[in-house]
Amino acid sequence: MKTQGPMTNDAPISAPDAAGAPTPAAPKPPKRTMLRRLLSHHELATLLLLLHAPIDAYAKPEIPMLQEAGLVEQVSSEAGAPKIRLTREGNAVLQGLGLSR
Repeated sequence: MKTQGPMTNDAPISAPDAAGAPTPAAPKPPKRTMLRRLLSHHELATLLLLLHAPIDAYAKPEIPMLQEAGLVEQVSSEAGAPKIRLTREGNAVLQGLGLSR
């Protein structure tokens, strides 16, 4: 008869509870990524505009959702007005569509 080795649990273990038994640690929240939802056609069009040059921060209503997804970021311009440009992740989305700088 073959015996099995000790069973392992991949869950992280925190400090023991009152009875002295170790309790599993709370799971980490999932990392927020840009793939949580599909982009609208307006958001894709905004990314395409940003492919060629930064735009005014308030030029498009889709900017806040794209910022939340981490696809665009706000930068300062020489004139002092905030501009929006693509992030590395935003460029990756466009490269996935076959578009690149």
